[in-house]
Amino acid sequence: MRSQARGQASVVAATAADLLRQGQRDDLQRLVETAGRNVRGRVIVVDARGDLLADSERAAPGRSYANRPEIVAALAGRADQRERESETLNQSLLATAVPIVRGGRPAGAVRVTQDFEAVERAVRRSWVGLALLGLLVLGLGLLAGAVVAGQIARPVRRLDEAARRVADGELATRARVEGSSEQQSLARTFNEMTERLERLVGSQREFVADASHQLRTPLTGLRLRVEAARAETTEPAAREELDAALSELDRMAQMVGELLELSRAGERDEGGEVLSLDEAAERAAQRWRREASARDQRVEARTSVSGGPGTNSRTFAWISRADLDRILDALVENALQYSPTGSTVTIAASSAGLSVSDEGPGVAAGEEELVFERFHRGSAGRQGPAGTGLGLPIARELARRWGGDVALRRAPGGGTSAEVALPTLDRPASTVAAP
Repeated sequence: MRSQARGQASVVAATAADLLRQGQRDDLQRLVETAGRNVRGRVIVVDARGDLLADSERAAPGRSYANRPEIVAALAGRADQRERESETLNQSLLATAVPIVRGGRPAGAVRVTQDFEAVERAVRRSWVGLALLGLLVLGLGLLAGAVVAGQIARPVRRLDEAARRVADGELATRARVEGSSEQQSLARTFNEMTERLERLVGSQREFVADASHQLRTPLTGLRLRVEAARAETTEPAAREELDAALSELDRMAQMVGELLELSRAGERDEGGEVLSLDEAAERAAQRWRREASARDQRVEARTSVSGGPGTNSRTFAWISRADLDRILDALVENALQYSPTGSTVTIAASSAGLSVSDEGPGVAAGEEELVFERFHRGSAGRQGPAGTGLGLPIARELARRWGGDVALRRAPGGGTSAEVALPTLDRPASTVAAP
């Protein structure tokens, strides 16, 4: 403020010296008015006696300012700047006066007076304006940054979603090629990898399916030959060996069938529907009661409610009926094999899904996941009845096809509980649309 006042007063004084020499009073008046606006104050020009010549506030010329201390100093040839109280305005002013020099002698003076409070108000308004401008610029910058970040992150999010779908088994998924050149290159590489992975998995499934189909014919022929040989021999030892061969042929035929089933487990051959888990448990128990009775065992169903089939209080899941029945059949068959005579296998339905519990030796600690590996039967399986080691992997693959899973845990009272987790619903089929 002080520097601006001194500079403006010096400019007016230099210009006023020429205007006074030429007698251009109108130009002098316009000069002080312009300077007054620039400094947000009052600018006056006085002659050598201190009489007013021009005033930015258009006061009448002739008024004497010879008694003002800053004017006295300027008419004596010294620039002067001081703070003082104005008795007429009752304000604190900054008064700046410089001499108008002509011919080496003071020919008048220029005085600039500024109100401290007015300048402070102007400064505060300027700060407020700058703050608002800064907030506006910051907001625009954040908006632009969000737009740019969205454009950069959107392709990455889509690629992440595609990778997640591939991880869930949807190998036909392809990522959209978009974004920057680096992102497009990454998407193309991802698509090439997924395409190759789909071909490899597909070829493996086709190989297992073809091998299973081709093995069925020679196995059937071999079984017929063994049966014919058994019918022709009368020696007990030979019959015993042939019976053992027939048992192994049955086991091999079962393994071939389960391999074929496992090769198809990752594909949805049938459409899904909303099924009651309680009814599924009851159907499975009904299917296996005769087999369990032949082994002197029991199969029971425990539903989530006591109401009849189709009531709204039951739990439902979106899955194909054939896959749900195959999951329960694999788990119930496994439970019956490892349960002792006189035991009970329980199929339970709840809001979390289904469970098949037995009273057998239970899965060994640390083998809860190993038994889901193909042909791995665990320590209980190696010591127990013969099996293929494919039932549990088939059940898990079928459950994962519909967004679920199968897990084993040791039951608190002994035995094993196979938990089937499925995305459940709480409404009957008539009120739920297909996903």
